[in-house]
Amino acid sequence: MVAPGVHEPNEDFMLSSRLARRSGWCRWALLWAVVALMLAGCAGLEQLAPTEVIAPGAQGEQASVTRVIDGDTIDVRLGGQIYRVRYIGVNTPERDETCYTEATAANTALVQGQTVTLVRDVSNTDVHGRLLRYVYVGEVFVNAELVAGGYAEARAYPPDTAQQRYLDSLERAARAAGRGCYPTGVFD
Repeated sequence: MVAPGVHEPNEDFMLSSRLARRSGWCRWALLWAVVALMLAGCAGLEQLAPTEVIAPGAQGEQASVTRVIDGDTIDVRLGGQIYRVRYIGVNTPERDETCYTEATAANTALVQGQTVTLVRDVSNTDVHGRLLRYVYVGEVFVNAELVAGGYAEARAYPPDTAQQRYLDSLERAARAAGRGCYPTGVFD
């Protein structure tokens, strides 16, 4: 005999109960399978982080940007003197090339009038006497932003290659997405 208000288990109830448990288990199994596939897919991706992290405050010098020359070159005031700085690991269109104006404007938007941190790799200057540096505005890695936006191509200039794998990966993404200057073919 069953107490009032309590139903005696029947075959339909037991079947639906088993299905509910099985369906809950299936949902969890499906969720874990999706997560496993996502992780497996990510394992094959190239690491996007720099191979060697260069912290802006640790190894850099603070300078004030006084002039933007083009997409990858600026003038800065450092220690009371003006220096020309060429960004390491990137190349932007030259004055006579398509997308020069856009690349210069992108650089200007990032650095004009800003205090920047200049981080040296191996070389101090290039053959033209320009300082070779990775440039940061706060935590923004300017060299990388220009590449990621498609306004600069990644270009290795050995021995200054600490960030090259990172810049190369940003270039592949910008090229694939057709960002910035890539639709013009200037980097082909």
